[in-house]
Amino acid sequence: MRTISLKRFQVPRASEKAVLVYDVGGSHVSAAVCMRSDYKLGPIIGAAHPGEQTSEAFITLLHLIGREACAGIEGILGAEVAFPGPFDYAAGISQMTHKLPYLFGVDLRQALATRFGWAPGAVRFLNDAAAYLLGEVGAGAGHGFERVVCITLGTGIGSGFAVEGKVVTTGAGVPPGGEIWDYPYAGGILEDTLSTRALQAMYKSRTGKVREVAAIAADAQTDPDAKTVFEEFGHRLGVAFRDVLGVFDPQVVVIGGGIARSSHLFLPFAQKEVEDTNMHLRISTLLDNAPLVGAGVAWFEGANGAL
Repeated sequence: MRTISLKRFQVPRASEKAVLVYDVGGSHVSAAVCMRSDYKLGPIIGAAHPGEQTSEAFITLLHLIGREACAGIEGILGAEVAFPGPFDYAAGISQMTHKLPYLFGVDLRQALATRFGWAPGAVRFLNDAAAYLLGEVGAGAGHGFERVVCITLGTGIGSGFAVEGKVVTTGAGVPPGGEIWDYPYAGGILEDTLSTRALQAMYKSRTGKVREVAAIAADAQTDPDAKTVFEEFGHRLGVAFRDVLGVFDPQVVVIGGGIARSSHLFLPFAQKEVEDTNMHLRISTLLDNAPLVGAGVAWFEGANGAL
C-alpha cells in the first residue's frame, strides 16, 4: 500500500462536506477524500488487488484503504465508487465474469456500508469511464464547456459524452451507450485504428520491429520512423474525431489514457484535422486522478452516469 500526497489539500472541518472516493481498476484500487468546495483530493491510498481472490479479501482491502484515506478527517458523508462494467450501479452488484469473477453477484453496497457503519444509501457506484469524464468536466480540461467528449487512449478506447455537466448515453451523435471502441470504422472497428496496438502496428510496418508505445515515443527525437508514426497517428486521430464525433459537435474533446502522455508528438497534427470544426482538443489535466475526482463530482452534483 502506498500513499501519494497531493498539494493544497486542507483537512476539512466537520462542518465542511467531504466524501470518500474509490477508483477500482483491473489490478489496482485507490481511494482518497474529495472535498465539495473545490474537488481537491486528499492523500491517495493505492494498493494492488489482494493475492487471495475472494470477495471477503477484496472488501477488506477497500475498507482498509478507505479508512487510511479518511484518517483524521471528520464528517465523511459516504463513499462513491468508480467501477468498471458490466455492473449494476443502482444495486451495487458486479456482473463481471471475465474480470474479478469472485465479485460476481456480491452486494458490495451492503458489504461496504456494514464495514463503515453507514446506511446502505451512503455507498454509491458509477461507471469508471463516466467518472473519468465527470472529473474532467467538473475540475479538469472540460470544465466550463457545455458539450464535452472524453476519450482515453490505451490498450483500448474509453469514451464518455457530457451535455451541461451530465453524462449522456443517448441522443444525436452519441453512439449506443456512449461507447465508441466498437464503432464500425475503416473496415473494422475504431479501436483497430486508435489504440496501443494500432500504433505498434504502424511502427512495425515501417521497421519490422515490435516495440512498446512508450519506447517508440522516447526515441521520437532521434528515430525518424518513430516521429513519423506519431505524426501519422495524430492525423488518424483527427480524421476519426471528425468522422465519429462530428454529429455530436463537441466544443472540446479531452484526451486521456497512456498514449496521451506523448501528446506533444501527435496532438498538433490531430488538431489540424479538426480546424474547420467546433472541436478543440485538450489533454486531460487530471490524468490518473480523473476517476477519483469524477466520483466526487458525481456524489455532490448528483451526476451519476452509468455507461
